Amino acid sequence: MTVRNQEERPPRWPDGRVETEMIMQRVAPAPNASHELIGTGVFNRDTARAAIPETGRVSLARFAWLVVAYNVAVIVWGAYVRATGSGAGCGSHWPLCNGEFLPTTPQTQTVIEFTHRVTSGVSLVLVAMLLIWCWRRTAKGSWPRYSAIAAAVLLFNEALLGALLVLVDHVGGLNRHATHALFLCLHFGNTLLLLAALALTASWLSNRDRRFGFVRRPYQTIAAGLGLVSVMVIGITGSLASLGDTIFPADSLRNAVLEDFSSSSPTLLRLRVLHPIAAVIGSLYVLWLLRVFWRKRERSTCMSLLLITLTGQIALGAMNVILLAPVWLQMTHLLVAEIFWILLVLASADQLFAIHDSDVPPSRKKSAPANWNLALKTTGHISCRGGPSS
Repeated sequence: MTVRNQEERPPRWPDGRVETEMIMQRVAPAPNASHELIGTGVFNRDTARAAIPETGRVSLARFAWLVVAYNVAVIVWGAYVRATGSGAGCGSHWPLCNGEFLPTTPQTQTVIEFTHRVTSGVSLVLVAMLLIWCWRRTAKGSWPRYSAIAAAVLLFNEALLGALLVLVDHVGGLNRHATHALFLCLHFGNTLLLLAALALTASWLSNRDRRFGFVRRPYQTIAAGLGLVSVMVIGITGSLASLGDTIFPADSLRNAVLEDFSSSSPTLLRLRVLHPIAAVIGSLYVLWLLRVFWRKRERSTCMSLLLITLTGQIALGAMNVILLAPVWLQMTHLLVAEIFWILLVLASADQLFAIHDSDVPPSRKKSAPANWNLALKTTGHISCRGGPSS
């Protein structure tokens, strides 16, 4: 009996420790186990496999926000083209510039217009890359797919409107034809929709493991729809006002105000009064949206920035009138307007689309807030909701 007990005991080292190999054999996991012992820690194979797509999603979200920022810069440069009257710098040729692939005439207007065309072409490439990348990384039926497709279509329409504006020979800031004003309105309205599609794509890509659904509240849908349309009207009437300031520059503030209400003034000047009226109506929607978030106690960086940009837009608009719309102030006004529009679209989307976590695996629900915080840091996404887990 004594001999058998001694044989069944696991061998010990001189210091009394049980041999490690035999213990590992007794507690070894099954071949299909998802955990392995590495050193003194536990390694989860499922977590390792999920790390690769999560990293790809973060990189895709970063790229999406980069595309948004790049298109904002292209739009601001387009405003500089209009404000300086450089739209005719390449003549009535498109996509060539004065009939040449690379312009040889070093005129300032030609350089400005050609630069705008090149940057617009790069924008087409970036949006196409975003669409392909988004299609490969996201699942079937994912919302970023649809918004990326919408962005690609809107950008194609943007290029088409720009080409038609050149080919029908209504380019340049000094062109007074009514078709120029019409194309300008269509062009800027399409631009706002393009920014909205790109911003929603980047925002939805930043919200990993989230599913979105429409909020079944008709009054909110109607209010958001009318509010966004009213803000788009602000931008469109603002582009008409800028065109009027470029074609008919005023020598004093008094004369500029008189021209707005004179029956003998050109129609383009009399339309400038629509811009402040539209701004008042659009501001009411923004204030209503802020009130909704305040009542829900959803105070975030996005809402603070929305209030700041609204105040800044009002101040810049007043300065634009007082200083008779200098070019640098027009570009600043447009830049803040684009940022304001993006924030407003994201805030409105938070009201129209609800987040559902039912499709998230239970094993990952507890780690969702940590992943969300990581997304905030790595992608620079600004949430319009009250907390990181919302």
